[in-house]
Amino acid sequence: MSALRLFSFVGKDNPSALPKILAEMANLTSKILDVDHSVTLDQLQLAIVALHDDSKNLDSLMKTCLGMSITVNTSELASADYENWVAEAGRPKFVVTVLASEITAQQLSQVCVVLQGHNLSVENMQRLSGRISLREPAADAFESLEILASGDVSDLATLRSDLLSLASEQAIDIAVQAEDIYRRTRKLVCFDMDSTLIKVEVIDELAKAAGVGEQVAAITEAAMRGELDFNESFANRLGTLKGLDESVLAEIAANLPITEGAERLVSTLKKMGYKTAILSGGFNYFARYLQQKMGFDYVYANELEIENGKVTGRVVGEVVNGERKEFLLRQIAQQEGILPEQVIAVGDGANDIPMLSAAGLGVAFRAKPIVREKAKQSISTLGLDAILYLIGYRD
Repeated sequence: MSALRLFSFVGKDNPSALPKILAEMANLTSKILDVDHSVTLDQLQLAIVALHDDSKNLDSLMKTCLGMSITVNTSELASADYENWVAEAGRPKFVVTVLASEITAQQLSQVCVVLQGHNLSVENMQRLSGRISLREPAADAFESLEILASGDVSDLATLRSDLLSLASEQAIDIAVQAEDIYRRTRKLVCFDMDSTLIKVEVIDELAKAAGVGEQVAAITEAAMRGELDFNESFANRLGTLKGLDESVLAEIAANLPITEGAERLVSTLKKMGYKTAILSGGFNYFARYLQQKMGFDYVYANELEIENGKVTGRVVGEVVNGERKEFLLRQIAQQEGILPEQVIAVGDGANDIPMLSAAGLGVAFRAKPIVREKAKQSISTLGLDAILYLIGYRD
């Protein structure tokens, strides 16, 4: 007669430990129902659910494990409990990613409290970022943990809001995504440029050179907060640049401050087969410079009109505003033969909200409050390459 049993193994790991344990299990059961195996430092933790043949005793298993300094515990499982556990596999699942320069037990505790408050049970927790040396920690070291939780969430928007509030309170970043087919099949990443891929607003840098820096910067800040109409404020700012010498553009392009993690993120995405795009309310001149430097597949931005070596204060063609960014995102997705749900969008300003909302994964990066509130995810404490961990990348 067979009995449902949970076998738990804890002790010092070695290369032959797992093969020897499984060989012993083969003598005790013909059916293994579940296995969970992990090694932390050199400590083995192994759980096996199996149908144990009661006619076979555990002496040999115990002796083998004792010889390897591994402790074995067994417990019989009620079939009803097991079937309830099997049924839970069909519950909706969510991936919660925690990012910070340093993650503490207190922070994780608070994350779990929020999840519990939304009827979510933690099934698994694992580290995505590389291990950090205590002797020589890297100056830019940070940590990322991924939590798999399951349960019926009645209001995903409220869950996101609660986690965003906790993230602000704890000075960490927390993202929550449904564990669905789209999360594993994303293929395109669309980036805003100014204050996202680069640390500055180029139009403000041009305005400084034209001697109207403070005036234009104030308008830019208000527009990015969503307080001004983008097209109108853009035209007003452009007008102040009339007469600026074309040579200034090259000087600014050569000194663009790239956002931390941007180059690592883009190069890694390309190696992973993603397509990348710049969708910017800034200017093509600078977007193309980044394209040459980092290898973006698509670039859409405003064409600054230049006549006789001088900026005219106008752009050629349609202004790339928020609605245009969303249109371009959908257009590129269609061209690549994918759905908008398979797109990641990253931006910081109010004019990025339409494309962040259209994408399957919209990330507000060091964004204005209105953008953080409306975006599905937000990163404020780390560099752009933290986005890699939102798609399950492991160091």
